Amino acid sequence: MSITSEVKKEIVAKYGTSADDTGSPEVQIAIWTYRINALIEHFNVHTKDLHSRLGLMKMVSRRRHLLDHLKKTSEERYQNIIKKLDLRK
Repeated sequence: MSITSEVKKEIVAKYGTSADDTGSPEVQIAIWTYRINALIEHFNVHTKDLHSRLGLMKMVSRRRHLLDHLKKTSEERYQNIIKKLDLRK
C-alpha cells in the first residue's frame, strides 16, 4: 500500500520538527505505522494474501529497528512517540 503525498505531509507536520523533516525517527516511525495499519485493513478483506503478509512482517521489523534506535538514543522521545501512536496496548 502506497502513501499519498498529502498524507505524508500531514504526518510530517504532526510528528516532525519542521515542514521538511522527513528523516527524524519519529516521522519515519509514524509513516511505517500508517502503512502497517493500511495493510492490516487490507488483510481484513483478503485473509489469504500471504505475499503481502510477508511485506507486513518486513515493515514491522523495520519499524521495530527504528524504535530500538530511538529508545537507545533518547528514552523521552521514544516514550512520546509510543504514546502518540498508541503502539503499546
